[in-house]
Amino acid sequence: MAARVDLHLHTTASDGRLHPSELVRLVVSRGLRIIAITDHDSTEGLAPALKEATAHPELTVIPGVELSTDIPGSEVHILGYFVAYDSPRFQRALVGFRQAREIRARGMVQKLTDQGLPLEWERVKELAGDGAIGRPHIAQAMVEKGYIALPQDAFAKYIGRNGPAYVEREKLTPEEAVGFVLEHQGVPVLAHPAYVNVLQEVLPKLKQAGLMGMEVYYGDHTPETVKALRAQAALLGLLALGGSDYHALGTPGEIEPGQVGPPLEQARRLIGLARTEKPLPK
Repeated sequence: MAARVDLHLHTTASDGRLHPSELVRLVVSRGLRIIAITDHDSTEGLAPALKEATAHPELTVIPGVELSTDIPGSEVHILGYFVAYDSPRFQRALVGFRQAREIRARGMVQKLTDQGLPLEWERVKELAGDGAIGRPHIAQAMVEKGYIALPQDAFAKYIGRNGPAYVEREKLTPEEAVGFVLEHQGVPVLAHPAYVNVLQEVLPKLKQAGLMGMEVYYGDHTPETVKALRAQAALLGLLALGGSDYHALGTPGEIEPGQVGPPLEQARRLIGLARTEKPLPK
């Protein structure tokens, strides 16, 4: 049965390939009813997505963002839904996060060059456009150069966490990211928990920090993983959410909108948690 909800979507505002308006039209054509735009460290895609959505009253667009955090040996990504993204303080913080992304990307390009795989920094910037620069843009540049066949090869061989061209960047801790979302009236949710190496250690700490949900229904989660995560979410009183994590990369096997997502009832509970009545931070 096709999913009607997708709460994890990327656009050209970060490392997705579709303009926000194109993405909205795509999900409408797939019959989705509730989506969230969750670009990395950016909310620049929200205005055009919401504008396009006015032509599709059957669709609800939830404003969101995805934040990257670090723990020893692993990354933890936190999704923030219904954040007060118009807050100047919130936007100043995102600018800082994006600047850290650029510094990191420059470091990776330099490492690749040192290893005999030179890339033009200007080309990586062109691929990112006005969006937040990310590793997928480096991977795309590597494909263009013929160094690799597919973007995922870049992560597997060079720029993944254990790759020879990987560069750390300054990040929040997971608890700080949860606090940051809460501070800006958002609903914090753990992204792709199956990717977290020490999930059993991380989850209780995040719950204590104010985590409200986690992705149970996700791109490559097996039925067994979904069942286990759903039970874990119920035990901790977390919303069981999720989505495709769609970037429109066109890679073989890429999960697309409509193929995976949480039940409508869970998305409606998320909407019910939105605390929009609070004043925006200055």
